[in-house]
Amino acid sequence: MSKNFDQKLKGKLKQNMEFWDEEIDDINRNEIIDRAYKVDKDLIGILIDDKDIRETFFDKIKEYWVFNVNKFVDYIENIKVLSNSYTKFKNIVGLNVNGKYLNERGEVSLVWPFKDCVLEGGMTKEDQKRNEIFFNEILAKDEIDRLFDAKVLTNFKKYTSKGEEKVKDFNRDEKGTIKDNLIIKGNNLLALHSLKKEFAGKVKLIYIDPPYYFQDKKSDDSFAYNSNFKLSTWLTFMKNRLEVARDLLRDDGVIFVQTNSEGHAHLKILMDEVFSDDRFVNEITWKKYGGVKNQASKKLTTQQETILFYSKTAEFEINMVYNPLSEEYVKHEYKYEDESGRKYAKLRGRGYQGGGKTTKIKYLDENPGSPITTLWDEKKLQLNTSAAEKIKDFLGQKPETLMQRIIELSTNKGEIILDYHLGSGTTCAVSHKIGRQYIGIEQLDYGKNDSVIRLKNIIGKNNSEGKLKESIEDFDNSGISKEVNWKGGGEFIYCELLKYNEDAIDKIQDAKDTKTLLKIWDEMCEHYFLNYDVEIKKFNDNKKDLENMKLKQQKDILVEMLNKNQLYVNLSEIEDSQFKVSKEDKELNKKWYVKND
Repeated sequence: MSKNFDQKLKGKLKQNMEFWDEEIDDINRNEIIDRAYKVDKDLIGILIDDKDIRETFFDKIKEYWVFNVNKFVDYIENIKVLSNSYTKFKNIVGLNVNGKYLNERGEVSLVWPFKDCVLEGGMTKEDQKRNEIFFNEILAKDEIDRLFDAKVLTNFKKYTSKGEEKVKDFNRDEKGTIKDNLIIKGNNLLALHSLKKEFAGKVKLIYIDPPYYFQDKKSDDSFAYNSNFKLSTWLTFMKNRLEVARDLLRDDGVIFVQTNSEGHAHLKILMDEVFSDDRFVNEITWKKYGGVKNQASKKLTTQQETILFYSKTAEFEINMVYNPLSEEYVKHEYKYEDESGRKYAKLRGRGYQGGGKTTKIKYLDENPGSPITTLWDEKKLQLNTSAAEKIKDFLGQKPETLMQRIIELSTNKGEIILDYHLGSGTTCAVSHKIGRQYIGIEQLDYGKNDSVIRLKNIIGKNNSEGKLKESIEDFDNSGISKEVNWKGGGEFIYCELLKYNEDAIDKIQDAKDTKTLLKIWDEMCEHYFLNYDVEIKKFNDNKKDLENMKLKQQKDILVEMLNKNQLYVNLSEIEDSQFKVSKEDKELNKKWYVKND
C-alpha cells in the first residue's frame, strides 16, 4: 500500500480516540487489533464507510461485504508507526510466523492427541501402522469462554501392592498439599489449568518430551509424526502449555524440554520468551544412539537430541552429578556400601612391586569423579534396544537412566515432578523408584504400553503372606531397578477429566462409515453443545451434500460444529443434572479442590 493509503486509514481511525495513542500521536495498535478480532461495530463502521478501505479489507459476496479480519490485522501489525517516541527505534525480537510475532498471536492450539504412531495388537511390521487421527483445532482468543476453568475429575482409582482400591480421600502434607502420586487422563492443556488450583507454585521439576517439529516431511524415521502441522501450529501448541507449566513451578523450580535438532532453535527462542532469556541454564546434548545407521544420501546421520534446561527464577540449585572415577588408570566396580551406608568403589590396578595387582577401596564422597558437562554421551544413557530395557513398540521412550540423571540433578526425595506428555510413563516410573512425588498427564490409552500398566508392574503384588514377590512377573526389574535395588511397593491414584463434547469427538473419530456419523449427528443435536452459529435445520436439509464427501471431511465438519469450551465438564457445573456426576465423584472433587471452595 502507498503512504497516502496509510495516512487515509490513520485519519479514519483517529475519528475514534480509543483507536489513537495520544502519547505517540499515532494509532493504538493493540486496541485496534483486539477490536478487529471481536469484529467491533465501531471499528467496522469506520472502515466500511470509505470506498478504498472497504475494497481493501472487505470481500464482497453477492450483495454483502464481509470483513477480512486476518488481512486487516496483518496490515495493522506491519503498518509503519510514525512516532517521535523511543519506540520507533526499538527492535522487536521474537518468533515471527507469517508476519505475526508469537506473543501477539491470541491463539490456543487445543488438541494434539497422537504424539506417536504405536503398533496396534497383532501388527508386526512398520508398513502395517495405523492411520493416525489428529484433531488439532486452533481457537482465537475471543472464542475462549470457560475453556480454562477447573474441570470435574472422575473414575478415581488407587493402585497399591494389594491391587486396585477405591479412593476415599487424598493424603496431604502439613501445608495442605496433596502428596499422592497422580496419573491424570485427558487433554493436557486443560488438565494443567485444573492442576493450578492445587499445585501452582509447588512443582520442583517439569520434564517433557513433546511432539517434535519436523522440517523434513520425508523423515528417515518411518514412524515420523504427522506432516501436516505447520511451524506456527507447533509453536502455538508449545507456547500455550509452557505458559501454564511455568505457573506450576516453585520459585526454585526448573524445566527440561527435550526436542530434536530441527525444532530446538525455534523452541529455544520460544522458551526465552516464556521464561525470559536470563532464565536459560543449559543446552544439553544427549547422544541417543551408540552406533551409526546407514548414511542418508544427502545428510549426515543424526545421533543426538537436545534438552533445553530453564529455571523459573535465580533461586534454583542443582545437585551436582559426577562421572565415575576415570577408567584411564584403573578398572573398577561401583556402589558398594559399608555398614554406615557410605558408598565406595573397589579399584583394581597394577601394583608397583613385582608387577602384581593391588585392590584398594575408594570412598566416593572423597573423590566422586569429574562433574558432568552438557554432553551426555555415556553408553549407559543411550537407547537400549534389548527387550528387557524398553517398552515394546513404543517410539520415543527415553532410557530410565536418562530420566534418573535429570531427576537426581534437579530434585530431592519427596519433591514434586510433572510430565504432561507422559507417553509410556518413564518419568513417573523413575520417580516412583527413587522416591519422588509425581504427576503424569496423558490423553491416550497406549494399551499394553500404557503408563498405568507400567506403574502397576513397578508396584508389584503381595503374596498370601503379605510380602511382595520378587519375580519379574510381579514387579518391574528393568531400567534402573537393579541399580537402586528396587523391590516393589508404593502407590498412585488415577483419575480422568470428565468428558462431555470430547466424548462426542471420540465417537466421531471412531466412526467407520457415514451412516454411523449421521446417528452421531442426531446425538449431538440432542445431548451435546454445538457452536452458536450452527444451523441445525439447514444442515438437515442438506445432508446429501455431506454424504457425497469423503469420510474424513465428514468427520472434520462434525467436530468443527462442537463447542470447544465444553469438551469437559467444568467444576462450576458439577451439580447440573445434565452431566450426571455421581455422588462419589462430587465428594472426591470437593476434597480435591477443598482449598478453593
